[in-house]
Amino acid sequence: MRMMMAACAAFAALALSGCAALPPACMPPGQAMVSAEMLFGRNIGDRLGVSDAAFAAFAAREITPRFPDGLSVVDATGQWRDSARGTLVREPSKIVLIVFADDPDKRAALDAIAAAYKRDFRQQSVMTTVRSACVTF
Repeated sequence: MRMMMAACAAFAALALSGCAALPPACMPPGQAMVSAEMLFGRNIGDRLGVSDAAFAAFAAREITPRFPDGLSVVDATGQWRDSARGTLVREPSKIVLIVFADDPDKRAALDAIAAAYKRDFRQQSVMTTVRSACVTF
């Protein structure tokens, strides 16, 4: 019995691990695409350093030219642990949502945007998540 349970568990783990790598099966009219979320903190030090106007200018200069087909910007409040100071930091942030056909150049564009933001606004990081999605327009 134990041997059978172990074999079933191993089979389930193997079967499920393969699912994560597969692109989503989309029902028409859905299309398999990539969904990216970029989270931009707006504090510089302990104060608001990236105004709405400064972020809009950054988006127009760095994000829109790389993703001209469209994106969404959402105001948010985020938090993260500053490991250097050992403190919890809460700050206003912007979330940028982008959907695109999978392409190595577009994935590289996400990295370029994050690097530009960190450089321009003295940020430690920009969190970026990327996942497969079924998309309809």
